[in-house]
Amino acid sequence: MTYDAVILGLGYVGLPLAQQAIRAGMSVLGFDVNPAVVTALGAGRSHVDDLSDADVAGMVAGGFRTTTDETLIATADVAVICVPTPLSEGDGPDLRAVTGATEAIGRNLRPGMLVVLESTTYPGTTDDVVRPLLEQLSGLVAGRDFHLAFSPERIDPGNERFGPRNTPKVVGGFSAGCTDRVAAFYGRFVDTVVRTRGTREAETAKLLENTYRHVNIALVNEMARFCHELDIDLWDVIRAASTKPFGFQAFYPGPGVGGHCIPIDPNYLSHNVRSKLGYPFRFVELAQEINATMPAYVARRAQNLLNADGQAVHGARVLLLGVTYKANIADQRESPATPLARQLAALGAEVTFHDPYVKEWNVPRTDDLDGATAAADLVILVQHHREYDADHLARLAKRFFDTRGVTRGTEAHRL
Repeated sequence: MTYDAVILGLGYVGLPLAQQAIRAGMSVLGFDVNPAVVTALGAGRSHVDDLSDADVAGMVAGGFRTTTDETLIATADVAVICVPTPLSEGDGPDLRAVTGATEAIGRNLRPGMLVVLESTTYPGTTDDVVRPLLEQLSGLVAGRDFHLAFSPERIDPGNERFGPRNTPKVVGGFSAGCTDRVAAFYGRFVDTVVRTRGTREAETAKLLENTYRHVNIALVNEMARFCHELDIDLWDVIRAASTKPFGFQAFYPGPGVGGHCIPIDPNYLSHNVRSKLGYPFRFVELAQEINATMPAYVARRAQNLLNADGQAVHGARVLLLGVTYKANIADQRESPATPLARQLAALGAEVTFHDPYVKEWNVPRTDDLDGATAAADLVILVQHHREYDADHLARLAKRFFDTRGVTRGTEAHRL
């Protein structure tokens, strides 16, 4: 059997992409190196927030097949790499999953195939890392014997308004012909395709998107600190500024940033600038410093709230509400709740958590939301899931620290 596409990496990016392609009538093969993931998907069981078991079962019914056999890559017309790119210990990108997927494709590359990298990375990866591996292993030449392109993923887990179909798809090819081919591929199941001059522009566009958010979140996080000291309600400030119909976009403070995009992606660009040009990308590095220290700041505020009432943080019962990086999903990647819990435990607090989407975490879990809220010495709203009535919980709690600015009454202390 031949496939329109094989998607390498069946996580929060690859699986929704496969679903959209199947909905458009394309035949799709899913490849992953994790046998448990392949088996579960083949049986109709999902492991990502945006797709239910019924969604995956529908994909399987529509012809979706999963495999760990790399030789089947040769049966597809298009190979799309959607593997993770975490940071290494030196804060540079860890490309081992990308190179592993590229090597698997290279060993099975056929003339005329299109290879697309979607994994977020630094500018130049497609041309400097992926292309040489493909050419070396296959003996084929990019732009002549096969097509090569980069198209940044724009998946936003839990977003009910924008998904793979109606989110514009940026594409950049190694050559003009490669751009035509990748635009035609995504045009089959994405409403809007946006072309860039080449792969580096497409790679950098993704980093600019997330760096923009990273820097602006850092701005309001720093403002949150001095506004608290000056007795200024920053949430009211943002509300007022948001009434301006031009030139302003609202960003909100919080206990830190999480997920893959905001705390990690801008560092790819900063690392690239430092390694290739020899000087720092100062906006990114300052934003990283501010955002990374927010969990420690929240822990100090928590300590001060207890101290104000004559209670030591050592031995205090602290309940964390919501430990995922984003509201209404189960994803805990880079969640600020993790360093916050660690900071509080280091101060001697007895930390527990509640989260309707998370069954096991780093500290003991409670199922009794109201009871645990009333019993705790301090409750910290870390993530505002839709299941939480923050004003009700604030009324129940001895002390309630709202890091998301959602409470309306006077019972809560806000960031």
